[in-house]
Amino acid sequence: MTTQTLSLTRKDKIARLAVFLYGLVCYAIFLLTFLYACGFVGNFIVPRSIDSAPETAWINALIIDAALLGVFGIQHSVMARQGFKNWWTRFVPKSVERSTYVLFSSLCLIALFYLWQPIGGSIWNVTNFSGVAILYALFAFGWLLVLMTTFLINHFDLFGLRQVWLYLQGKEYTQLKFATPGPYRYVRHPLYVGWLFAFWPTPTMTVTHLVFALITTAYILVAIQFEERDLLNVYGKTYADYRCRVPMLVPFARRHQRKTEQT
Repeated sequence: MTTQTLSLTRKDKIARLAVFLYGLVCYAIFLLTFLYACGFVGNFIVPRSIDSAPETAWINALIIDAALLGVFGIQHSVMARQGFKNWWTRFVPKSVERSTYVLFSSLCLIALFYLWQPIGGSIWNVTNFSGVAILYALFAFGWLLVLMTTFLINHFDLFGLRQVWLYLQGKEYTQLKFATPGPYRYVRHPLYVGWLFAFWPTPTMTVTHLVFALITTAYILVAIQFEERDLLNVYGKTYADYRCRVPMLVPFARRHQRKTEQT
């Protein structure tokens, strides 16, 4: 009896360690994908970027690119919904649900990087040194804001590491408390603000880049609606009051609106 108990305990430890290692691998894949995405959008370092040489007719490229972005958007939003999570965790342990979501998101992005078809064309081309420097500074600000925001709301929970670490220790997962650190006091979604800065400022705006920026912006605006509905379900009146008090994406927007109405 004692031997059997020890054996089960040993198996349990091995299973917990396997879950933890799985979470680490998923996070490593995400990190590499994030770094590649920065080079992909910014057209530097990576072998295949958003504005590589066109290889097919523009209409074919447009259809392929829209489909790739659509697949990513559907996966990213559907797998994040609570209803899907409740169904999904009947097959996938809750401890790795978030890590698996991160893995699937990364795989969708990797497919996008590999299959992306540049369209070519030019909307604007800034050659002035100051203009180029400002646009690249805004681009860098966007990526840094995205990264910083994840740490403000708990980077390790967002990407599944906290979940697998707690499971390794044999502890129950606890929902993060609602908080509004730093930029969350001025906009409800600074993470998405960061993405907008990452996608739009560029010295050379090609048709390809414009299509990418327009579709991702549309996705962000739609995703916010679903995300806020989930946040209302989780945090109730606390989030409802926060949503009434703080603008969605543009700092001080509502405050300005109230002053205008009073005037």
